Amino acid sequence: MKFMTIVTLTIITMMGLGSVGYSTTLEELSTRVENLEKENQELKQEIKQTDFKIDAAADSIESISSVPETFLQKTHIGGYGELHYNNLQGEGGASDKSELDFHRFILYLNHDFSDSVKFNSELEVEHSISGDDQPGEVELEQAYIDFLIHDYFTVRGGLFLLPVGIINEVHEPPTFYGVERNPVEKNIIPATWWEGGFGGYGQIVPGLTYDLYLHSGLETTGPDYSIRSGRQKVGKASADNLAATARIRWNAIPGLELAASYQYQDDITQGKDDTAGRADMVEAHAIASKGAFTLKALYAMWNLEGSGPDASGADEQVGYYIEPSFKLTSTVGVFARFNQWDNQAGSNSESEKTQWDMGINYWPHPNVVVKADYQIQENENDKNQDGFNLGIGYSF
Repeated sequence: MKFMTIVTLTIITMMGLGSVGYSTTLEELSTRVENLEKENQELKQEIKQTDFKIDAAADSIESISSVPETFLQKTHIGGYGELHYNNLQGEGGASDKSELDFHRFILYLNHDFSDSVKFNSELEVEHSISGDDQPGEVELEQAYIDFLIHDYFTVRGGLFLLPVGIINEVHEPPTFYGVERNPVEKNIIPATWWEGGFGGYGQIVPGLTYDLYLHSGLETTGPDYSIRSGRQKVGKASADNLAATARIRWNAIPGLELAASYQYQDDITQGKDDTAGRADMVEAHAIASKGAFTLKALYAMWNLEGSGPDASGADEQVGYYIEPSFKLTSTVGVFARFNQWDNQAGSNSESEKTQWDMGINYWPHPNVVVKADYQIQENENDKNQDGFNLGIGYSF
């Protein structure tokens, strides 16, 4: 250090002699050296701070690069949506319908806490916009956790779709024919139907599975005891009376599915109607596919006990449909469907409804579909809506 100071002093002295002459004193030269040493120390401190920032930035980059491995790879996003155009002419007192509606926009968010603990959710916006005096709703249709106890047994708890019918659990637009979901499962089952509770599902033997759940129930009262309007959607739902649902499903033969579901609720009115009480639902369906041809058939029935449902004919609510379809190519398919249902089948009123649907699906991509169909109604009360529907849908 002393040697460097002497050298520095010598250089400065020579510079000073060349520029200011011999008038420069040793005291002034010493002051200049001290200032240079001070600047040198400040520069070293800045270099240390810069190195610290570089190290911190490197740590941040390493942390960010590890996010996909620790979080994103275990979190999955999906969804589906569908836009509908309905052009129907009413007769016998039924109204005309000319409507363009983004019927559903859905987002899935799922996360794997581990190989045996998994979370699944589904958030839906119906009819594009919700709020005061708006036609739509924002709904949480699924939010549950699965605990994989064994290859043959999984426990589920939370808010989930009930294992009933064909489209209640699987209803993404590319998976079914027709712009609108079929009216039998909509009005009798009633899809889409979700409840909150717990239960389990699994495999009995290869090709034979079961589901069993205890959950919140319907709340429906007179005079019509509508099954669909009785859905509480787990929004501060009355839980004075719970319900139980069970399903058995067999698909051991490729291309063939047979299934049956049963639900029991001790009081479908949640204690709000003394003239009604127990309700039982039975549903059975079959799906058979051979090459390009598929045939679907479903039957569903409710029995409601009590003088109230009996007086209105709602003690029996029943419906069925048959749907053959054929894939003309890998991207184009045609279908026809006969639907018949009655939410007052126990009375002598003219309440039975019949609807024919026929149309075409085009899949430009397996997860994107364009649809067109024509519907003809032959209702007993002569209030019919006939016309065509157009739609586009997607899932991912």
